[in-house]
Amino acid sequence: MSTVRYVCASEAAAMLGISVTTLYAYVSRGMLRSAPDANSKRRLYDEDEVRRLARRKKDGKRAGKVAQKVLDWGVPVLESSITLIADGKLLYRGRDAMELARTATLEEVAALLWECSARRVVAAPAAPLAAAQWSAWLKLWSDSAPLDRALVLLPAAAAQMPRVWALGRDAQLDNACALIRLLAGAMILAAPSNDPLHRQLASAWGVRNRAQINLLRAALVACADHELNASTFTVRCITSTGAHLFGAVAGGLAALSGPRHGGETARVAALFDEAARAADLDRYLATRLAHDEQGATAPVISGFGHPLYPDGDPRARLLLDLLDECASSRSPLADVQRLARTVRDTTGAEPTVDYALAAIERVLGLPAGAAFTLFATGRATGWIAHAMEQTADGRLIRPRARYIGAYQVNREVV
Repeated sequence: MSTVRYVCASEAAAMLGISVTTLYAYVSRGMLRSAPDANSKRRLYDEDEVRRLARRKKDGKRAGKVAQKVLDWGVPVLESSITLIADGKLLYRGRDAMELARTATLEEVAALLWECSARRVVAAPAAPLAAAQWSAWLKLWSDSAPLDRALVLLPAAAAQMPRVWALGRDAQLDNACALIRLLAGAMILAAPSNDPLHRQLASAWGVRNRAQINLLRAALVACADHELNASTFTVRCITSTGAHLFGAVAGGLAALSGPRHGGETARVAALFDEAARAADLDRYLATRLAHDEQGATAPVISGFGHPLYPDGDPRARLLLDLLDECASSRSPLADVQRLARTVRDTTGAEPTVDYALAAIERVLGLPAGAAFTLFATGRATGWIAHAMEQTADGRLIRPRARYIGAYQVNREVV
């Protein structure tokens, strides 16, 4: 039986070529585990786990130089012209996403991402389904959570669409437009409509204030795409097998259901509830941080600290600013802002888009799960763009695995 060999923080940091402070950040992000030292207050690290992480880091540095031709059976790097995250900014096809979020509708951003005219998106048929059939489906699944409902109804709708497998440009765009409207309808229990999606959500949630409706619009645009996150990579993998658009997006929704991706907004909502009940917010956060430091695999505080934005998530910054401008005087905005300040003062971490979406839900008094609906509805437009790009590429995504288990040499297991 092999014995685990542990190293101290300074040794682990040296093996990884990072500072001890960065090592602690790796632990907080779930990239590395630590264990208590029985003879001191230090934390120790499994040497084999540290070495595996060092190899992954080395591969990651090489990955950006890997040619596209090895994608089928090589390191999973995808060339894409859709979204760029660099220098603290998020760009959709070269345009600042936050500037778009200030004025554009999700339909206009969809046109940008799908490389068609905005009129083409707005004027497309809402969905080639009988209204009575869709209504019956909604009634049947009305007691389900929005995500569960969407996961059932999108495949059901696809089975009724005559051109769901068509690969022509017009058919692709018709399917894309129908898909985002059916998704929104499934999430909010409404008939598919050509009305702007932010207005559909506002109507379903009883939001009538113009500035608050504008905030919903901005949130959808800010969530439209975020490069190759887990759900988007899932969509591209499914598309590469030749699956149709509805199947690929259903796969993205399934990936989004995990607590460490789309489920993060629900975790932030729970954080709000816990913080509101705490008699002493500083003590509550200190206790939570002390507990999580003992090996949690999730971020230390849900909704804070995005690895791609060391200086703060620009999506959260914009949405929280807009929320500040339109919140009513009786809303819990002050509590939301105080929590963000306290976490920042305690950990140095800035809010992420998940925090902002959950704040919008709480401050505007939206139904539980509205933050997730905003995220999923917005993100579907980016998934569709990636699916279209992957279809045009035409190759199967099949990366290789690095085997790290035991193997036999001369019949001896080593």
